[in-house]
Amino acid sequence: MLAVLVKRTIQAGLSALAATIIVWLILPLAPGDPANRIFIARGIDDATEGQLAALRQEMGLNLPLPQQFLRWFTDLMHGDLGLSFTTGRPVLQDFLGHLPPTLMMLGLALLLSTLATILLSLLAVMYHNRWPDKVIALYTEITAALPTFVFALLALNYVVVGWQFGRVIADVSWTAALMPAFIIGLDRAGGWIQLLRASLLAEMADSYAFVAKSRGASDIRILLRHALPNSLKPLLSAIGLSVGALLGGAPLIEAIFSWPGVGSYLLSALTARDYPVIQAYVLIAALGYVVAAFLVDVAIAMLDPRLREVRT
Repeated sequence: MLAVLVKRTIQAGLSALAATIIVWLILPLAPGDPANRIFIARGIDDATEGQLAALRQEMGLNLPLPQQFLRWFTDLMHGDLGLSFTTGRPVLQDFLGHLPPTLMMLGLALLLSTLATILLSLLAVMYHNRWPDKVIALYTEITAALPTFVFALLALNYVVVGWQFGRVIADVSWTAALMPAFIIGLDRAGGWIQLLRASLLAEMADSYAFVAKSRGASDIRILLRHALPNSLKPLLSAIGLSVGALLGGAPLIEAIFSWPGVGSYLLSALTARDYPVIQAYVLIAALGYVVAAFLVDVAIAMLDPRLREVRT
């Protein structure tokens, strides 16, 4: 198990390093002069050449690209994500101020989607090819066909405004987080249910299930005691892969429900072309994905003893 942890840690470290390089390229490869973009973001459209040169010197923009990256990476290792073009404040400080509402909403969404996935998948397998299974299959097809923001707009129009359930201008509370979290969880659960349902059906058709049934075990016992634990590995992998999608889809949902999280902060940065903020958001999402994938790999290795040996 220790060898697996070491191997997964090295892989996660290399993935994180590659992510930082790609994210850093957002600024130098963006069109235009970075120094001029900073002045424009701060409302100065006619900066002189002297001001531009002084800012390039201050930010190290006149250095070769490898040196610029090393300078940025060194600052990153010290927790410095740069200064916002528009506010002039440290990006990390602004992120930490907006992060708790986003973590609250996405954590609740992850919990709701996981519970819905397990319960509806079990229900679909128990009533395989009957009307509950067909209704659940229709639900998964609808979520696969429509983007998350469509459900958010429908919920805002008919549930929040029409039925007066929830708030248009949300405050940071678990009650206010329930609606956007439910919408995100509704969308995520659709794909996960298809995966878990197929895995459960495959396990129920395996030879060990027939042996257990011939010994008097009920279908419910086989499903819960044997099929479900064996089917959790692909579900955990799907959850780990969805962390980046959860963070990537948060800005639109937060904007629709006026949720004061990192997503709304990012949308403001996109409008102002505040590249340090965009860099930081993409970097945090990428590192979050790497960490989640690492934890999922470790959890799967603990669940399946066959995966604890490192294959070369």
